[in-house]
Amino acid sequence: MAYDAGFLHAVVWELNHCLTDAKVEKIGQPSSDEIVLQLRHFGTTPRLVIRAGASLPRLSLTGETKENPATPPMFCMLLRKHLGGAKLLRVEQEGYERVARIAFAGYDEMGYPTEKYLVAEVMGKYSNLMLLDGSDKILAVMRAVDFSTSRVRQVLPGMTYELPPAQDKRAPLDETEAGFLSAFAAADPETPCDKFLVATYLGTALQVAREITYRATGATDTRLRETTGRCLWNGFSSWHDRLKDNDYEMTLVTDSDGAPLDFCYAPLTYFGADVRVTTFPDSGALLDACYGERERFSRVKQKASDLFGIVERAISRLSRKIESQTEELAEAKKGDLWQRKGDLLTANLWRLSRGDTALVTEDYYADPPVTVTIELDPRLTPAANAQRFYKYYTKAKHASVSLTAEIAKSREEIRYLESVRDALNRAEGETDLNEIREELWRAGYASRMKGYTPPKNRKSRPLAYTSPAGYRVLVGRNNLQNDELTFRTATRGDLWFHVKGAPGSHVILFASGEEPPAEDYTFAATLAAVHSGVTGDAVAVDYTRVRNVKKPPGAKPGYVTYSTNYTAYVSTASGASIKPDKA
Repeated sequence: MAYDAGFLHAVVWELNHCLTDAKVEKIGQPSSDEIVLQLRHFGTTPRLVIRAGASLPRLSLTGETKENPATPPMFCMLLRKHLGGAKLLRVEQEGYERVARIAFAGYDEMGYPTEKYLVAEVMGKYSNLMLLDGSDKILAVMRAVDFSTSRVRQVLPGMTYELPPAQDKRAPLDETEAGFLSAFAAADPETPCDKFLVATYLGTALQVAREITYRATGATDTRLRETTGRCLWNGFSSWHDRLKDNDYEMTLVTDSDGAPLDFCYAPLTYFGADVRVTTFPDSGALLDACYGERERFSRVKQKASDLFGIVERAISRLSRKIESQTEELAEAKKGDLWQRKGDLLTANLWRLSRGDTALVTEDYYADPPVTVTIELDPRLTPAANAQRFYKYYTKAKHASVSLTAEIAKSREEIRYLESVRDALNRAEGETDLNEIREELWRAGYASRMKGYTPPKNRKSRPLAYTSPAGYRVLVGRNNLQNDELTFRTATRGDLWFHVKGAPGSHVILFASGEEPPAEDYTFAATLAAVHSGVTGDAVAVDYTRVRNVKKPPGAKPGYVTYSTNYTAYVSTASGASIKPDKA
């Protein structure tokens, strides 16, 4: 999947048609490489997102809301200073590069009108975002580039902005038939057509080149010698005529399981018939659908890297501990052999004298009896040798009991850490991560979180839903919220749901002793399945009244026991369309 120059061309056209004269209302920076401008435009509040990271760079509108950090970064503060209240004038693409210039009209500190620019370079790992004044002087940059990073082009505050170095390629929108045929004739005939298009023309993604080749020749692996220049030109020119006419069709191609394969500003046909094709009204909706879950996971993974590290290292340490203790337990369970040797030795004391090195006797425990040899310590009396074996047996028996308890304790700790990992994977913002951080601190992992101090007034905000019959449903985002919901928010007559045998959220259907309709039970059970680490068409979900849910003394956050429960089987796919209530 590629956000190429053609896709940016489509986005620029869209933004000019729907954002001109919009006023900047709010500016947020949800992550280190992403800026969101909330605008005011004829009574609406569109949000413009600019992501200048190496992963999933984009410039488009977005329908998603993202949580901002409590303390805004310096770059965000500078944007608020210079662009707060400014009017968006226009959006321009620099040539046919993946560079967009957004012009704003505002006022300087003295009250004089001024024009400033946001320049977004949507170029993969080289993506960046700069704020320029009217003379193209760089006022702020998201990712500073100095001599240690690049000797070719530096991007630093105070410097005059320059475009990225020009490539020795042609601009596809300015190409003529004669120019195309000349380039075709000069190329190596063994070159694949798609590689020829990518190498010759600016801003052309490999996927677009394959689509042009497929439309022109009927295959994606056609070589130049296998077609004619005029044939390939017809496919090339018809594709770019759509760009010139601003005739876009935002298309997402997914596999049979719904995983994104590719997206484009025009239909992609070279995948064949074994895929799903979905069209969207604009580029923002397309990228939200394609990037949304990946962006959220990437953002949370970045902010919670230390928490993931704590959890994964603890699970690894406990797993090694269990493996070692299991081996010790296997040895300890051989204690019965020591007892048998002690019994046989006691039964044969009359035959032994001090200084004997072994006893050869019949083992009457075996069926049929067999002859065994028991090694003795000649320094001890026969009775002392027997007592030595009994001591080994007693030690092994005690070790077996303690090791069994330790293994069970370690496994319980792993189950808890897996529930924390599940909550981290489902976290959606800074608030969720802060609650999980506090939970780990309470669970005894404070020594691994340097300098952390738990907040004094934490506000727990579980996800809220409304069932088909109008009942309120709350879903815990983490173990602290799970405990809060089950033991402080819910009443004894409410209904409690949890996925069976796996980490997941506590779901409360506030029924107050009433009997909701069957569809409400299915609704709450589906939420419990969706907010867990399990997927499938028949996920088991246990449910019971809250009065049947207990928390053992000293148990970890989120751990409960329950009785008098029933089990429902639901599909997680059916829960994809369930959206939480708006706050």
